[in-house]
Amino acid sequence: MSASFLAAKKRSDETKEALEKDPSKFRMLTGDRPTGRLHLGHYFGSIKERVRLQNKGVQTNIIIADYQVITDRDTTEHIQDNVLNLVLDYLAAGIDPNKTMIYTHSAVPAENQLMLPFLSLVTEAELLRNPTVKSEMEASGHDLTGLLLTYPVHQACDILFCKANVVPIGKDNLPHVELTRTIARRFNKRYAKKKAVFREPMALLSDAPEIPGLDGRKMSKSYGNSIMLGATAEETAKLIKKSPTDSERRITFDPVNRPQVSALLTTAALCTGRSAQEIAEEIGDAGAGALKAYVTKSVNEFLAPHRERRAELAKDMDSIRDILHDGNKRANEIAEETLDQVRSAMGMVY
Repeated sequence: MSASFLAAKKRSDETKEALEKDPSKFRMLTGDRPTGRLHLGHYFGSIKERVRLQNKGVQTNIIIADYQVITDRDTTEHIQDNVLNLVLDYLAAGIDPNKTMIYTHSAVPAENQLMLPFLSLVTEAELLRNPTVKSEMEASGHDLTGLLLTYPVHQACDILFCKANVVPIGKDNLPHVELTRTIARRFNKRYAKKKAVFREPMALLSDAPEIPGLDGRKMSKSYGNSIMLGATAEETAKLIKKSPTDSERRITFDPVNRPQVSALLTTAALCTGRSAQEIAEEIGDAGAGALKAYVTKSVNEFLAPHRERRAELAKDMDSIRDILHDGNKRANEIAEETLDQVRSAMGMVY
């Protein structure tokens, strides 16, 4: 492990400890790109922890990063539907709009305006080194757009505009938070020596396991191997039934040699709170059919309350829009105040 990762891990562990003692001192920023529906991987990977931190008393902010959809995509065809469905899933999962600000990029001009001064604080080489920029460019098959190149700076705007001091992430996203810390430090050093405008946020490195998709690969909307939170029980059963396994009858948990069977066991384990090994032993020689039946029952029982709440909320989409409008209004107030501080520090008040 690199020295920089070990330093970030140490900061993360210390921050987690401090957060458990006094959650009110922390402001969290997290979010999603509205490229499709949320799935079980999102729930266990991030949403469950967001709800826990919100309920613990951490000031919670969730960005729906609609502008970031066009970093690597040519269309915004279903974006309104995707945004509203994200809000539905957040609320059904336990996000409380009275405690958590939910807002969209495109509705907060002052936040996006921070991009201009922030871009002056980073070099082209620093942007090109970012692993997300590299991997998303390769995955999209497109030329590198200016928006994708500056994606890490846009994320710094998301974090710094609301003065968030904790950002829950997986290890892969650590370079984003590190660059945000660099931008905050450079801005203060260059323009705000007497009174710092920004604090350097801490990465909260996730302890959540990576959730495999039904085919053993990473759970992803683009692979079609995901169980959507809003899917019906019938759709879920059909998807699990179609999932690949292998020719060995006895069910064992062996992620290296039996990734597909192990992915199904992991899914059932997360939904039931049991261990994957225990479930494998219980099914034993009953084979893949029995495994799929068990996974289907486990997932559908786990998601039943979420789906029920979601269906109830979906009856009043005007209220869902009102929640988003309210979050956007609050985000604009915060962003305008931060932009005023930035202009003042830079001597741009006329």
